Amino acid sequence: MKAKLRWFELEAVRLHAREWLPDEEDPQKPIFLLYHGLSSNSLTWKFVAHALVAAGYSAIAVDQRGHGPSDKPESGYDFATVAGEVHQVIEEFAPRTVIAAGQSWGGNVMLETAVRYPGAALGYIFVDGGFLNLHGRGTWEQISVELRPPTLVGFPRTEIMERIGQMRPGWIPDGVEMTLGNFEILEDDTVRPWLSLDRHMQILRALYDQDVERLFPQVKEPVLICPAEQGPIPMAEKRQLVQAAVDKIPRAEVVWFEDTAHDIHVDRPKALASAMLEFAKEVSP
Repeated sequence: MKAKLRWFELEAVRLHAREWLPDEEDPQKPIFLLYHGLSSNSLTWKFVAHALVAAGYSAIAVDQRGHGPSDKPESGYDFATVAGEVHQVIEEFAPRTVIAAGQSWGGNVMLETAVRYPGAALGYIFVDGGFLNLHGRGTWEQISVELRPPTLVGFPRTEIMERIGQMRPGWIPDGVEMTLGNFEILEDDTVRPWLSLDRHMQILRALYDQDVERLFPQVKEPVLICPAEQGPIPMAEKRQLVQAAVDKIPRAEVVWFEDTAHDIHVDRPKALASAMLEFAKEVSP
């Protein structure tokens, strides 16, 4: 396996990415494009990518605008802009085909991309996202308070690592390191989130305004939905959200992940990769 960093020079931004390639690439196989969630980073896809490469596929995880080392413009965190950037990345690989996966907010980005750019990808994978519907959870004033992230600028790196470990005591050490990738490590060994608070809130507002149920019927490509059976959303509510997606997306299938929380790609990378590979077989020419 070959692993390297790369950059995508797009129309408005420069995006950082991690690329994992098999020793011998098969141009007949689609490329997996992997997108992280809100305030996350491309490294969280590492072990999913390893499993995909072991099966002979190439995998590329992208740091979206405002995240990781990617460019951080003051604006442009709406779905039209970020979906357009996904499409630009997909076009970099033409005529190779692509399967695009997104976790959490990244799943909703994939939904928007599928609607705005029909035919761009062979299929889409929503990993505990793509069906997120914040509008049904209350007013924007309520959501903006409830989901506002804590201020972590200036915290020692070791303290942040301890906090991550305490929040997820069952995590493998790599899970802590992957999550630490959400932060820039400063010279004094303190941290600063790569995604600033104002940009975080811009994305959160875009999520709140997105009408997913209107978008579902417009998706032309096959979709694999991979929801977790644990997490912050009550299970009854989540099952309703997922069922709405399945009912309205013309070609959608679901694989539920038991005993797993929101970060399926970190918690269960081999199981998730297995579902993704089965999906690839179904949608590949």
